[in-house]
Amino acid sequence: MRSVILLSAGLDSSVAFKHAYDRCSEILALTFDYGQRAAAKEIEHAIQICRKFDVPHEVIGLPWIRNFGGALTDASALPELAEHELDGGAAVDSARRVWVPARNLLFLSIAAGYAENSGYDLITVGFDAEEAATFPDNSSEFVERFNRVLEYGTLKPPAIDAPLIDLDKTAIIRLGIAIDAPLGLSWSCYGSGDLPCGVCESCLRRARAFAEVGAEDPGLGV
Repeated sequence: MRSVILLSAGLDSSVAFKHAYDRCSEILALTFDYGQRAAAKEIEHAIQICRKFDVPHEVIGLPWIRNFGGALTDASALPELAEHELDGGAAVDSARRVWVPARNLLFLSIAAGYAENSGYDLITVGFDAEEAATFPDNSSEFVERFNRVLEYGTLKPPAIDAPLIDLDKTAIIRLGIAIDAPLGLSWSCYGSGDLPCGVCESCLRRARAFAEVGAEDPGLGV
């Protein structure tokens, strides 16, 4: 099997990357620069991951997405949550504030073009159950329906492979440790500081999961 993989260098995509790397004869990693706050860090860490595993990597610029707005791409303040708010209504509100319109639709469509053009069988993504609770484009329903779209939108449809789709962040870390995923090279923060901010929702989810596993986060010193 051969796979295109969407690699943001976040926790989820880094584990999905290693899962695909272990199972596929060839993979191509795609990282998108759409004007997000963390673009520089995501690209830097994706490059490091691909170099470590000697995997071809392309960075695709989509600068016009910045015009869509949202806290990930404009100057508005990022939402901040307490850890006890990560699973409630505040998390739903936070998700809406950082929502990027049609982002995964766009990314998967571009990946499908790469896959069909070069004969890749799969498009690997890091969608997971914890993210799906607030982001519908991370859900198993989204994957199932997009696979149906690919049957009509491509002549030789690749399949969306979402190996983490039933897992929360804690289970993802356990899997990542078990398969020796590049957790230390991953970047989850919404920002692009020298170190992760530790207070955005993505940082909080990562910290909670590592604490639940009882493991030290190897990415804190990146």
